[in-house]
Order: sequence, then C-alpha cells, then structure tokens
Amino acid sequence: MLDWISSNSVEIIGTLSGFIFLYLEIKQNKWLWPVGLFSAVMYIYVFFVAKFYADMGLQFYYVFISVYGWFHWSRSKGQNAKELPIVNLGRTLFFKLLLASLFIYIAISFVLVNYTDSPIPYLDSFTTALSIVATWMLAQKILEQWLVWVIVDAVSMGLYLYKELYPTAILFAFYTVLAFYGYTQWKKDLAKSKAIESK
Repeated sequence: MLDWISSNSVEIIGTLSGFIFLYLEIKQNKWLWPVGLFSAVMYIYVFFVAKFYADMGLQFYYVFISVYGWFHWSRSKGQNAKELPIVNLGRTLFFKLLLASLFIYIAISFVLVNYTDSPIPYLDSFTTALSIVATWMLAQKILEQWLVWVIVDAVSMGLYLYKELYPTAILFAFYTVLAFYGYTQWKKDLAKSKAIESK
C-alpha cells in the first residue's frame, strides 16, 4: 500500500487539489484559479506518463486560463468574486462555441492520430476539446459550463479507468455528480440575482 502511494504521489496530490478546486468553483471563490493552476502542473506529469497527450496539453492550457480567470474574476469589487455575475449561454454564443469545439476536436485528433502513440486519440481529443471550451465558459461565469462538464467528466472517468489511473477516475466520478450539484447551485444564485434586479 505504501509503495503504491509513493509511486502515485503526484496523481494523489493532483486529485486532492482537484477536489479543492471543485469546491471553490461551486462557491464561486476566485481562489479556485491558483488551486487549478497547481493541479494542472501536477497533471502535466501524470498524463505524460500515461501517454494522454491531449490531456497533458490541456493542462498547459489550464495554467494559462487560470491566470486569465484569476484576473478576470478579480476585476469584481468583492473579495470572493461573487460580484462577477453568473450569465446564461445565449444562442449565438452557443453556436460559436459548438463550432470552436468541433474545430479544436478535429485539430487535436489529427495531431494525436498522426504524430503520437496515443491509445485512444479520438476520445482523448473529444474530452480535451470540450474541456477547453468549458474552462473558457467558467472564466466568463456562464451557467451552462456545468452541463458541458457533466459530459466531459463522465467520459473522462471511463478513460482513466481504462488507463488504470484510479485516483483520477475516482476524482472524475465525483466531478460528474458534483457538476450536477454545481449547476443547481449556480442556477439558484442566478435566479436570486434576477429577482433582486427585477425589484
């Protein structure tokens, strides 16, 4: 047991920081961004070893989007970034993000199929493309980002089980359930803010 913990210590630390990240995300606390950056650094190593190259590349994106998210959420006047309002995804932006997801998916799939030894290039590309879009939506505090995460987390859980990344699979099982919870909590907060504005 101790040998397993020792050999998987980076993944375990990344998993624990992932739980903290999700808690802070649900609470709309801007400190989720530095925690997310730390978790991303841990998973760059984990995914490199597992040959999940698209997911590894995604972690580099998370590092940069974490910096962007921190500054964007910090532009609010409050200390916990709740001053930055939750918004709904409009129809026009939905189609733009759908096209962006498709383009990113095709580009990543092409690279993984032709230039890497990834065992599951298409599913890896699928979760990576949606994760890129969903994280941008999170930085904008778009409610529907949670629904995208439900899909990403459920598919990712299966991939990590396949690659025997068990702590990460457990993390994403919780992510899938908590994405539903996060959606309901943000939806309630959005309804409250709309009620206040209508008074």
